Amino acid sequence: MVAEMSTIAPMSTIGVALSIPEPWATELQSHRAAFGDPLADSIPTHLTIVPPTEIENNLAVLDRHLEAVAKTQPPFPLRLRGTATFRPVSPVVFIVVSEGISSCELLAEAVRKGPLAHEPPFPYHPHVTVAHHLDDGALDEAYETLADFDCAFEVEDFHLYVHGDDFVWRPEHTYALSGRAPNKRM
Repeated sequence: MVAEMSTIAPMSTIGVALSIPEPWATELQSHRAAFGDPLADSIPTHLTIVPPTEIENNLAVLDRHLEAVAKTQPPFPLRLRGTATFRPVSPVVFIVVSEGISSCELLAEAVRKGPLAHEPPFPYHPHVTVAHHLDDGALDEAYETLADFDCAFEVEDFHLYVHGDDFVWRPEHTYALSGRAPNKRM
């Protein structure tokens, strides 16, 4: 595991995210590019667990932490439906998480401990960005174009991403969710 992550430099910018599966990942990335978002080709379609974070690498500690978290968190259903925006606070249009919010929150809370402990600048709000830092016309177009977007899938893993020297985010390692779902009482 750690050997696979040897491309991480002594100081790196990392992120932890859920990948959106195909065909929806390509569809949303194509829309993001069509809206004029210059980051569309450098950011895979994802749902952020830990936003871009600069770390001093201790790969063994980071890897053990993420492996341990993955063993405690069960797979879960996720549904993305419709659009929303963070405007006027932030010029972002995103796809809404309509099912799986609490599972995303629990995963984010568990990952943001140990070597990734930090106080986020905003409360955690799971979402999939489709337009960012564009003019109001492009943001409005993104909001309207994807208003009827709807997909559902099972989240079975999460990924450590590394921001490369070429400004492209790449998945560096995958962590399978293998925890048990809590028993549901009637």
